[in-house]
Amino acid sequence: MKKSFLFVLILLLGLLAACGNGSKEEANTGEKKDSEAETRIYESEEGEIKLPANPEKVAVVGSSYTGNVLSLGITPIAVDSWAKGNKFFEDKLDNAELISEDSFEKLLELEPDLIITFSTDKNLDKYKEIAPTVALTYENYDYLEQHIEIGKILGKEKEAQEWVDEWKKKTEAEGQKVKDAIGEDATIMVFETFGKDMYVYGDNWGRGTEVIYQALGLKAPKSVEDEAFGPGYLAISSEVIPKYAGDYIFLGDGEGADNSFTETDVWKGIPAVQNDRVIEFDSASFYFNDPISLEKELEFIVDELIKAK
Repeated sequence: MKKSFLFVLILLLGLLAACGNGSKEEANTGEKKDSEAETRIYESEEGEIKLPANPEKVAVVGSSYTGNVLSLGITPIAVDSWAKGNKFFEDKLDNAELISEDSFEKLLELEPDLIITFSTDKNLDKYKEIAPTVALTYENYDYLEQHIEIGKILGKEKEAQEWVDEWKKKTEAEGQKVKDAIGEDATIMVFETFGKDMYVYGDNWGRGTEVIYQALGLKAPKSVEDEAFGPGYLAISSEVIPKYAGDYIFLGDGEGADNSFTETDVWKGIPAVQNDRVIEFDSASFYFNDPISLEKELEFIVDELIKAK
């Protein structure tokens, strides 16, 4: 009887030990899955980077990408002064810390789980010591590819693609509306001054150019297309403005701009000026080509062109 009882006791202890090991193994497996779910691999320009699966504390040092992050439902914890100056963001960045390219201590204090910047950023290696850092080469992506790429970085590629698809449908309809109003062959020039420097812009350099030339499919003067579309912008002098002027001119009010040229006979003799077809825009907001800015730019550009026909 004692032998039988002892045998049963040993058997029970063995079963309990087996169950305990099984639970431990299951727990370990669960921890591994949870750990894996917390990160994912992003194929960056520099190779594979381990990023948080659902980043929440994103610092955007590359200001061009701020609106992309915002539009995908994440409010950056830190942005630069360029992003803060975009009126289209309204109060969305009120709680974001203002940083400069050398704000290492402030970034450390904020403890970001992801940093997004330009590949040309001189402090790239220092940012990598603070948090996983993705650096994008601005010229490698058109404005729609840029948004999808930010979506990949944030684990929100589906949402980014949905916006792109909807944008294409909307702008196709808006483009036809504008062409019906001003004519299929009407030309548009986008022009801006910084101090005494003057620039004509191509089809991919912010300032509403992506909306005008790409999304709406409107035309640029041939001289602009030939000389500015490749590099993205062209420096000119006031004497040659008529060479690049379109039937409509979008004139930016750049910071510190010297627009005294608008008092010259050269400027006043341009047909677009004489026909009251010069449309001024807020440079600080029109620098950007993210979904939030693009939606506002689209509304402004369409309305102003139809009014100025």
